[in-house]
Amino acid sequence: MPTDLPRQSPALRRVVAARAQGKCEYCQTPEQFATQSYSLDHILPRAAGGATILENLAWACLGCNAYKHIQTHAVDPVTYERIALYHPRRQTWGEHFTWNAEGTHLIGKTACGRATVDALRLNRSGLINLRRVLVAAKLFLLGDS
Repeated sequence: MPTDLPRQSPALRRVVAARAQGKCEYCQTPEQFATQSYSLDHILPRAAGGATILENLAWACLGCNAYKHIQTHAVDPVTYERIALYHPRRQTWGEHFTWNAEGTHLIGKTACGRATVDALRLNRSGLINLRRVLVAAKLFLLGDS
């Protein structure tokens, strides 16, 4: 098993941010437009035994990280089944999420996607407003990230 890395070293943050191409790995918001620094999210939370290793870290905006907190599962609002949340290291974003036609709302394509959209509140009003502005300015490209 890999050795636990230093918790929040600048080098570790740079590697995780670069891998995520500077976007939150959940809501896809570019960090350059955020009002606060992004953080390292333990996909499997430390409280549940998750290690600080690259395979267990995601780049997350503070909103997504706060709503996810120690959750690993949530209820799919369509089937009402308890489903594992989206795992950025093991799953492909475009398989679970897509954008509405205007590029302002994330839509869950699968039970996992729907549960993650709901649990992390990926369509928070502030995100919708920001997406609207970024799309209008042609700074936010639609596509399956």
